[in-house]
This record gives sequence, structure tokens and C-alpha cells, in this order.
Amino acid sequence: MTVATRLLPVLCLITLPSPVTLAQADYDKIWSHFILYESEDEGLIRSFALAGRLQGDLAWVNADQGNFNDQLWRRFRFGFKSLLANDWVLQLEGDFDLNQTGTDLYRGLTDAYIGWNPGDALDLRFLKHSAGFTLDGATSSKKLLTMERNNLSNNLWFTAEYFSGVSAQGKLDNGLSYRAGVFSGDPDEEIQFQDGSYFTLASLGWDFAAGTGMETATVRIDYVYQDEDPDNNTRDFSHVFNLVSQWGTENWGLWTDLSAGRGLAGQSDIWGLVVMPFYHSSDNVQWVARYTYLDSDEANGLRLGRYERDVVGGRGDGYDEVYLGVNYLFYGHKLKWQGGLQWARMEDSAADGGSYKGWAFSTGFRLYWY
Repeated sequence: MTVATRLLPVLCLITLPSPVTLAQADYDKIWSHFILYESEDEGLIRSFALAGRLQGDLAWVNADQGNFNDQLWRRFRFGFKSLLANDWVLQLEGDFDLNQTGTDLYRGLTDAYIGWNPGDALDLRFLKHSAGFTLDGATSSKKLLTMERNNLSNNLWFTAEYFSGVSAQGKLDNGLSYRAGVFSGDPDEEIQFQDGSYFTLASLGWDFAAGTGMETATVRIDYVYQDEDPDNNTRDFSHVFNLVSQWGTENWGLWTDLSAGRGLAGQSDIWGLVVMPFYHSSDNVQWVARYTYLDSDEANGLRLGRYERDVVGGRGDGYDEVYLGVNYLFYGHKLKWQGGLQWARMEDSAADGGSYKGWAFSTGFRLYWY
């Protein structure tokens, strides 16, 4: 059975017209079945729930340099999350490639950590978990507003995402939020600290929505320092700086990202900007636009995005992108359909195979459970 044969019925099923979609209470009841055990007793295990996500894509690219189309399972992750006594948390998830079979199906662990979460002010995690920075890099793939992360995050963020380490994060009563962590750059698919070196991540945010009449008004600064090692499973930057802002009311929002990275090991210094407004025309329909700009100090410092690089594998030094999309939220981000039209251009001053100019359209579903 081909990927398209497996994927299309799922897409058709979840994108039925709104009159036949389920009521909120029906979705609540369905999702409650993912909680296998829950107790208010003083035992060791307070709850045990299945965790994971399933995502499928259809993509078409029409560029001056060539064409590409594909139907694929974008992500499948499956595992569990358990709340334990005294505010301890245990989560384990595996990453699986449903486009493969046999031993190639399993790709490794994503979340594989034990944590302590006594309240909003402290979420402490040990072992393998997400190291999020930049606007989209700090946003779970479960909750992205666009089909793919923006190309600024694709270039500056460490796209392996899950690293072994320790981190602490939290939100304070005065509106401040923080995150600090130390992670291994080890490329192992499991939990490992042997190869590669390390990187540190520090974030400080401020939520000042109170008194502004807005639901969201936050500004966050991220800083990453990385110790150079050829075995690191990261992008080649010694320093990364991000300034992220998120503004919004009940119906509209504007998210931005201004970021820069100092290259190492032959990687050029780069910087970029993302501006992403969005609007809810109803409880279920969300419209999204995005502009991305990237600039590299030297030739071949920039990568193309997810499906663009299936047409052009080289690199360039100047990138522009405009994206227009729509999301239909059946059950918030837990079950949604997304679609987006993109125009992008990559300049390649070295003229060595990185030039790109073209249109792309992608659509797909996003489903997650805890």
C-alpha cells in the first residue's frame, strides 16, 4: 500500500465539512480515552496517559529549477506521560517514520525525561527533552500556525530538537518567565552524553498583557552558547541571539522573530526576520500570513526550507519568503487541518547550485494526544 493510499483517507475523514464535525463535548470524551489511569489517592502513580502525535502532508513545488510533489507521513510519535507522587513527571516517546518499514521504522527517542513540576514557577527536567529557541523552534510541531517552521528557525535553531541534558523553566507571578539549560550535542538517537560537546540555553520573557486590553503581549530574549565540536548534532553557530514578540487579542495576533547567529567551522554569520500576523474569522477558521527574510555575510550560509530543498540541494546567501495559509481547528490544535501557499527566493552569489525561485503548496492534518 502506497503512502498516498494510506494518507488520503485520513485527510478526507478529518476534513469533512463543518456541519458533520463533532461537538466539543464529543471530542473531550474521545480524548479522555487516552488517559488510561487517574487517581486522587496518595499512591505513587497519579495518572498515566498515552502521548503522541500523527501528521500527514501533501506537497507540491513548482520552481524555476524544477518540480517536486509528494504524499507522506510527516511525523508519528508515540509513548506515555505519567504524573507521579510529589509532583514528579515521567515521559517517554518514540519517533517513528511511517514512510519506512521494518527496522527503518524506528528513528529514536524524543521526550525521554524525568521531571519535577511543583507549579508554574518551576518545571525541572532531566535527560532527553526539547531545547526550544527562536519563535518556531520554541513552538511544538503540535501547535505551529503554519505547515512548516519558518526558514529562520530552520537555519538558526538546532533542528534535531531533542537533546540529553537538564533544564529549568517557569512563569512567575510578576509576568516574568525564564528558561535555562545545559545540553549535550551528542548525536545518539537515545540518551547519551559521550560524543560531541555541549551547548547552553537561556531565555527571559515578560508578559505585560495585563492592563493593555490585549490577551497576549509578550517579549522574550533567547541566547545560546555552543562549544565547538565536529560531532555536535546541531547547527554550526557559537552564539545565537533571538528577540521574539507575541501580540494578540481574541481574534487577531502578530508574532515576530529577529535573530542572528555567529558561525563556526566554516559557517557564515547570518541574521533574519520573521513577521507573522494571523486572524480568527470564526472559532474554527484561522488565517495566517508570514514574511521571512534571511541574510548571510558570506556565500553558501543559508539553507532552503523543508520541501524547497527537494528541488535545490545547494545553499545561498539571501532568502525571502511569503506564506499565506488557512487552518481549520476541529478541536483546537489537537485536531486540525492546515494548508498554505508559499513563494520563496534564494540568491546564490557563488552561483554553485543554491539559487531558487518558485511556488509551493502544502496541506495536511495535525493530530496529537497529550
